[in-house]
Amino acid sequence: MSINRQLSIIQSSIMKYSWQIQTLTDEQQALRDSLAAELQISPVAAALLVRRGITTRAEASAFVHPSLSQLHDPMLMLGMREAEQRLSRAIETGEKILIYGDYDVDGTTAVALMYRFLSAFYTNIDYYIPDRYTEGALDCGIKSVDKVEYARLRGIDFIICDHHTPGEEVPKAVAVMDSKQADDPYPFKHLSGCGVGFKLAQAYAQTHNMPFEQALSPLLELLAMSIASDIVPLTGENRVLAYFGIEQINLHPSVGLQGLMRMNDLEGKTVNISDLVYRIGPRLNACGRIKSGRAAVELLISDDATVATEIAQTIEAFNSERKEKDESITQEALQQLEADPEHPTKHTNVAYGATWHRGVLGIVASRLTENYYRPTIVLADTDDGLIAGSARSVGGFDIYSAIDSCRDLLTNFGGHMFAAGLSMLPQNLPEFKRRFEEYVAAHITDEQQVPVLRVEDELQLQDIDRQFYNVLRHLEPFGPDNPHPRFVTRGLINNRYTKRVGKLGEHLKLDLTDRSVAITGIAFGKGDLATFIQNGNAVDVCYSLEQNTYNGVTSLQMKVEDILPTDKQE
Repeated sequence: MSINRQLSIIQSSIMKYSWQIQTLTDEQQALRDSLAAELQISPVAAALLVRRGITTRAEASAFVHPSLSQLHDPMLMLGMREAEQRLSRAIETGEKILIYGDYDVDGTTAVALMYRFLSAFYTNIDYYIPDRYTEGALDCGIKSVDKVEYARLRGIDFIICDHHTPGEEVPKAVAVMDSKQADDPYPFKHLSGCGVGFKLAQAYAQTHNMPFEQALSPLLELLAMSIASDIVPLTGENRVLAYFGIEQINLHPSVGLQGLMRMNDLEGKTVNISDLVYRIGPRLNACGRIKSGRAAVELLISDDATVATEIAQTIEAFNSERKEKDESITQEALQQLEADPEHPTKHTNVAYGATWHRGVLGIVASRLTENYYRPTIVLADTDDGLIAGSARSVGGFDIYSAIDSCRDLLTNFGGHMFAAGLSMLPQNLPEFKRRFEEYVAAHITDEQQVPVLRVEDELQLQDIDRQFYNVLRHLEPFGPDNPHPRFVTRGLINNRYTKRVGKLGEHLKLDLTDRSVAITGIAFGKGDLATFIQNGNAVDVCYSLEQNTYNGVTSLQMKVEDILPTDKQE
């Protein structure tokens, strides 16, 4: 096969990414060298810390060894004192308390957290999860001005715990806690909704001298699930909560969570953030998507192993149904977009199917974004004569602002920079599509229209050793604003055993060398590159590092995200 033919294959088998390799300023290079000497680690490892704002031994220790003492005083949050006092009065006087929350992972974990916290010492409580299709919950409180006023006039007090972007008017509740409010002094602005609920529980616990270990530690598993699934920054307080939440899951998971872990072959294994994102979170979400989010809460508050197993089996069935609907609707939406003659020149994807299952529209929007890399909205009919759906953005583009620019065409909307929900009258759809496209075209940058792989550093294979991997491991848990480090190594060639793997040969098992050091790796979906590499052509590889155990031997391997021909081949 000719080299040109091989290059054609390699170019057609990859998505076109932009590799953004981070560089250090002169000042950062000096800090890197100082930190490397002080901590006795390699300059490459020290650079990982410097890029995360860590410049001293003390800061490095605080980052790699989180402490619950790093949590902020909940009373710093606007409205917290009023909320705690009203909650205390309700408990003292025996009032009925209803915990109301959204049907996604963040919402159901928040409800489960508050229910588990209060039910340990109070019985006059209940919870409510709205039906996704007959009631909806585009957000959960911060924009419910009319509904809260309706309740207030009938003698019902509300305490709102939210983390979405507030509107121009805030509900007249007893207390509104959302650190995104302009006048809120709380130091950390990126808690999940469940995180805000936890701060209320923390405020009550410290006011009433309840030990953290007994009253709050068991709830940290719920925070880890919420933080992982709601795509909030994994820095600051979220990092601490996620770290100890994952620790709680691995040491003392609740009976309900154990039921779900058993169903997913996680029981007895070390659970990490990826397991929460890709295995636990989607199943909890499937409850609200297919039937009712109440099942997720029932599981998370269960203390009966038999009941938990039964609920987990039901949730598994929901998830299987969700996957089937997700796949079929995604194919229909792709076909719809491709049939639009103007689609190749557009900056947005807006797909609509009258009968599409509304529970999977957010997933389908994510799939379309991955396929075309454009701000995307997927819509379907509702039972009350509206069109409603979900929006997903691309890196760095504020889709909430784009939707807000069309607010006069909408009956409701809510969300944040990267994801949102919206509804409208059917007759407004054509004009909405036009104006949404117009806004995005005017505001999106060229850089935001190309998927980016942000690369931590360029490595030589000799840089990769056990000490370096230990530094990586201590940066966990990874997520937004603390991404799993990606690296690039250039000019690698086949060592001995690069080959296709998988049932259809769709994946690539790599065995590469820089002519002095060898390393193995796995590249999913890149089997077509096998011949190109086997024929001795040099490649540049973008990857993260992971441990691989085979026949009892543990080694480091590349988890490859992208492969390109080396520009200058020998």
